Amino acid sequence: MNTGALIIGDELLSGKRQDKHMPALIRLLAERGMKLAWVEYLGDDPARIEAALRRAFASGDLVFSFGGIGATPDDHTRACAARALDEPLQVHPEAKVLIEGRFGADAYPHRINMGTLPASARLIPNPVNQMPGFSCGDVHFVPGFPNMAWPMVAWVLDTQYRALFSDHPDVEQGCIAIDAREGDLITLMQEFVARYPTLRFSSLPNFGTDAIPQMHIEFGFSGQPALVAIALGEWRKALLAKGYEVRDKPAG
Repeated sequence: MNTGALIIGDELLSGKRQDKHMPALIRLLAERGMKLAWVEYLGDDPARIEAALRRAFASGDLVFSFGGIGATPDDHTRACAARALDEPLQVHPEAKVLIEGRFGADAYPHRINMGTLPASARLIPNPVNQMPGFSCGDVHFVPGFPNMAWPMVAWVLDTQYRALFSDHPDVEQGCIAIDAREGDLITLMQEFVARYPTLRFSSLPNFGTDAIPQMHIEFGFSGQPALVAIALGEWRKALLAKGYEVRDKPAG
C-alpha cells in the first residue's frame, strides 16, 4: 500500500500561503518507517477535487486529504467525496453531537455543515477544537490548519495502519564519480537497476560546485539498509574499475 496526499486550496496555488503539509507528512511517515509515494495539489475547483478523489478511492492507496472540510462556501471536499463515492451526504450523528455540544444553537444553520459527510464516513477526532475529520475507506480527510491536521494524521496512522510500520525504514546512500558523464554509464546503470529491482537508483549530474569544481555525477541507492550497502559497494567497485575517481556523498 503506497501513501499519497491531496493538498487542497486556491491559496496554495496562488502563492498566498506556502504548503507545510507535505514536509510534515513526510516526517510523520518517516517516524513510523513509512514513505510518501505521491502528492497532488488542487485548487478549490469541485470538478478537479471530485476527479482526484475518484482516483484516490480507486487506487487502493492510503491517502490523506488536507483542507476544504470547513463550513464556508469554498469548502467543497465533503460534497466532492460523496459524489466520488456515489453516496449521499448526511449529517453524521456523532458529528452532530460534537458540533451542537460546542456551538449550541449557533451550530445552525452553517456550522452543522461540518458534520454533513458521505454516508460511509467514520470520524477522525480533532484534539484542538473537537470538529472532526473523517475517513472513507483508506482516504482520510483532515482540516487545512496544521495544528489540527498533523495530530489527526498521527492518530489515523497509529490506530489503523500499524501493520505498515517498519522497524527498518528505507535509507539512501550514495557516492560521487568525478569527471563522469551519464551517457558513458547508461549501460552500467541499466545493469544495476536490473540487478537490484527493489532498490531505487538515482543519477544526478552536476557541472561543478564550490566543494567539487569538476563535472561529476552524484549516484544514490535507496531501500532496505542491508541491500543498499551491498549495491553501493558493488557500484563503487564498478566505477573504480572504469577508472573514475569515486568520493563519498556529502552528508545532508
